[in-house]
Parts: sequence; C-alpha cells; structure tokens
Amino acid sequence: MNIQDAYQSLKTQLTASYDPAEAGNIADWVVEALTGHRLSERVRHAGQLLSEAQAAQLATYTAQLLQHRPVQYVLGESYFYGLKLWVDESVLIPRPETEELVDWALKGIGQQPGTAVLDIGTGSGCIPLAIKKNRPGAVVHALDISDQALAVARRNARDLELEVGFQKCDVLDPAQWEDLPRFDVIVSNPPYITLPEKDSMMAHVLDYEPHLALFVSNNDPQQFYKAIELLARKKLVPGGQLFLELHRDFAAETTRYYQDSGWHTVLRKDMQDNDRMLGCTLV
Repeated sequence: MNIQDAYQSLKTQLTASYDPAEAGNIADWVVEALTGHRLSERVRHAGQLLSEAQAAQLATYTAQLLQHRPVQYVLGESYFYGLKLWVDESVLIPRPETEELVDWALKGIGQQPGTAVLDIGTGSGCIPLAIKKNRPGAVVHALDISDQALAVARRNARDLELEVGFQKCDVLDPAQWEDLPRFDVIVSNPPYITLPEKDSMMAHVLDYEPHLALFVSNNDPQQFYKAIELLARKKLVPGGQLFLELHRDFAAETTRYYQDSGWHTVLRKDMQDNDRMLGCTLV
C-alpha cells in the first residue's frame, strides 16, 4: 500500500462515521503523523510504499478511529494556539473556543514583566502554556484536581520548555486555596455540563473524554463559577481581571450571578456567535 492508497482507504472508511470533509481532515492528520509528510509533500511522495511497521500502525489507528476514539487520543497529540500538546483520556481535547479565551486573556495580561496569572482546571495545560509562550515575562500558575491531568500538563511543559507551576487543588474546597498567592489575572475553562445533557452529547466526547473535566457534580451549572467567584474575590489583586469560558446555554445566568456579586462584566461571543466568554473586574 502506498501513501495515497493509505489516505484514500482511511478516508473512505471514516465517511461511515464522519462527514466527508471531517473524514478527509482526520485522514490527512493520521497520514502525516504516520509518514512525516505534510499534505504538500505527500503529493510528491504519493506512490511511496508504507513500511510493514507503518502499515501495522495504520491498521491500529484505523480500528480505534472506527470505534469513535478521537483522533487526538489515537495519535496522542493536539494543537492549541500554535503549540503541539500531548493528550490522552485523562484530559479534555483543547477546543478552538478556548483559544479565543486565551486571546482575550493575553490582552488583559499585557507585556508587564512579573504579572501573576492563575489557570483553574488546567487539564492538558493548554491555557497556561499558551499564555507563558506568548507572555514569557508572566509568572504562570495552574491548578487541577486530577493527578493524571497534572502529569500530562507537566509533560507538555517539559516538552515545550515552558516554566509553569502546576499544583493539585480542588477549587470547590476553600481550605485548599489558603496557601495560594495573589494574582493579577485568573483564567478558567471549568466543568459546566449538567448530567441531563449526557443524552445529547456525541459518543466520541461522552465515551472518551474525562467526565471529571466535563460535568458539574451537583447538577448546578454554576457550581464552579460560584467557587471561582469566591476564590477570585480573595486572590485577585485590586483591579485584577478574571476571564471565564462559559456554557452557551447558561451564559446569561453566569453573567447575572457575577453582576449580582459586585463584578463589572463583559460578555463576548465566540466565532460561532455563541455567548462563550466572560471578563470580570471587581467594581
């Protein structure tokens, strides 16, 4: 089997589970990971035969993809804000919407050296690592409750040679906040999905991505936003800023909660025109 045959075979098989464009994108990604050839190079090498090892690896990848395992977990890689990250099932796959949150937070952080930044619920470390890459003078710290997620985040920091402090912490337990320093900026994409929403979720998300990072534990979509509000009130410096990713269906409710708690708020839409991000400063 040559490279072009491998691409076409995988794309054809994936169209049973994905629309043709997405199937093509996944097949492109897999063949690039397998051969090291980008799309532009693959045209020149279309007739190159796969080695036995590559053919065997392709068969393994294909079997997993046909079981709806996300391609990022199959390949162990995801891209976020120009960074290549290691991911596995202990962390969420970084989303483009979260890149928009990082964009906004970077503007708030500015270029002042020594700006202290906290990410809550870091997962793969995508948010703090993107911030540190683009604001090398910032002092960046990140929290997560999961030891497995923290291991992934630390691996990504080592691979990217970026200095971020990662710490195990349950944001729902105020006693665990006490030793945290003060921060100029806090960023978070917390769990916000309620249990009744499971029935409408895609299988590749529900079956593979970590429920700890997806779902609130008490069916209150504001569970983590309430905890983060209290933490931010205690740990942000005067004039500090808070940037949150939101559940689009509860964005207005979250905004009202922060307004009623004394924050000045700015609600922003994502590229799909969904209410997705909230910027807050204490009045």
